Amino acid sequence: MKNFASAAIGCGMFALSAVPGFATELVGAVQFNEDHAFTKALREFERWAGECSGGSLTFELHLNSELGLEKDYFENMSQGIAVDYAIVSPSHMSTFSQKAPLMDMPFLFRDLDHWNAVMEQDALAPLAQDVLEKANVRLIGYAGGGTRQLIVNRPITNMEELEGLPMRVMGAPIQTRIFEAIHAAPSVIAYAEVYNAIQTGVIEAAENEAAGIEQMKFYEVGPHIALTAHAITVRPIAFSNATFERLTPEEQECVMSAGAAGGKLGRDIESSQDSEKLAAMEEAGLLTTHAFEERDKLLELAAPVKKAYAEELGATDVLMAIEAVK
Repeated sequence: MKNFASAAIGCGMFALSAVPGFATELVGAVQFNEDHAFTKALREFERWAGECSGGSLTFELHLNSELGLEKDYFENMSQGIAVDYAIVSPSHMSTFSQKAPLMDMPFLFRDLDHWNAVMEQDALAPLAQDVLEKANVRLIGYAGGGTRQLIVNRPITNMEELEGLPMRVMGAPIQTRIFEAIHAAPSVIAYAEVYNAIQTGVIEAAENEAAGIEQMKFYEVGPHIALTAHAITVRPIAFSNATFERLTPEEQECVMSAGAAGGKLGRDIESSQDSEKLAAMEEAGLLTTHAFEERDKLLELAAPVKKAYAEELGATDVLMAIEAVK
């Protein structure tokens, strides 16, 4: 956080705690350019907070990984240095908060409507509280909305066709456990090697959202998309609590309301872009989507694994609260 006198004192710039007559500049970071949903969400946060504060809060957002990656942003926010706000995947919070990765668990949400309702009803609040206590970082809003599907080299539409499917999963152990539970054959492979692994027959499938399918051209080796909707991403807007505590009460209120507004815009953009990208690729003849006829069975098989994982994290109450959201 940088603070600048409204009238120049000497010729230098220097840090001050927030006081009347001084503007407080907040430093943000994002891995992407202005076109990305994350950046647009953060720009909405800046706009809202700036207007709400009457200009006492100003912003400097570093794009295209200028300040490192999400893991770096979170560590810096935890220490109260270099970065004041950013969007960070829950997996990068796990070093501090054991409960945070629950947000990334497959089959956590029944569908997109349930996911949105969970965000709107603040059912993730206990996880945010744990992050605040363990990492000294506030989660002030929730972006995300990419729906992850199976990317396969042949049509997969039911449990029989899914049985024993060799597929790539991310490195988190819960990913392997969930996909084993639904009768696939998961293995951890580096993201950069997925394309070649499908092409050479090491695996037959992977999983990702539409933006990843498009960017990595996975449709070239896995042109059949099974619409399992096994995960909908949650990407919190994080804010350094050390910075937050140096703001005035009025500015703090502005930051919190702006975080909610930025998260809402981010969700709206990413969830709509996801379906639009998938439809555009299908219309262009790059891939074919297939409805998965037994999704209820997937949820049934995943349920005991989800419950056990939540117990391990000490977050059974959070899982129950999420599942109770209508």
